[in-house]
Amino acid sequence: MYQNRITFGKTALATAMLCAVSACSGMQAAVIYPGRVHAQAYHRRPVTLHQYFADHPKVRAATIGAGVGTAAGAVTGLVTGRGLVRGALVGAGAGAGVGLVRSSHIMHRHPILKDVATGSLVGWGLGYAGGRNHGTAARGTLAGAAVGMATGLLVHGL
Repeated sequence: MYQNRITFGKTALATAMLCAVSACSGMQAAVIYPGRVHAQAYHRRPVTLHQYFADHPKVRAATIGAGVGTAAGAVTGLVTGRGLVRGALVGAGAGAGVGLVRSSHIMHRHPILKDVATGSLVGWGLGYAGGRNHGTAARGTLAGAAVGMATGLLVHGL
């Protein structure tokens, strides 16, 4: 541990001296990184939002889920009187979770469990956005899991 501090201190001192000497002489300071030396810089074209979402499907699913959850949570918070912004924030978190569950490769192999997890997250979001204590969120989670189980069994069968 102490040896690392000495090595770091020597490296920092050498770098500071190199920068000071190059700044005084009017030359540009060359930063040296261990690894490969590149002759020219790599210029990457700007990425559009469409390309980014195409490259990152989980981010796309979470973003869409958060948008839908924000709307549902805001309506729930407004109707129950718990607050529009509070409901929107809770709904965004729950919606992002639903989006990730629905896009999961593992959950595609277990469709009934996917429906149960989706129902649980939706029930938690609605219960927490509209309730006054954590018991409401827990009851909403249980009710959502039951609805998700019923939907999964009806759609996918036993």
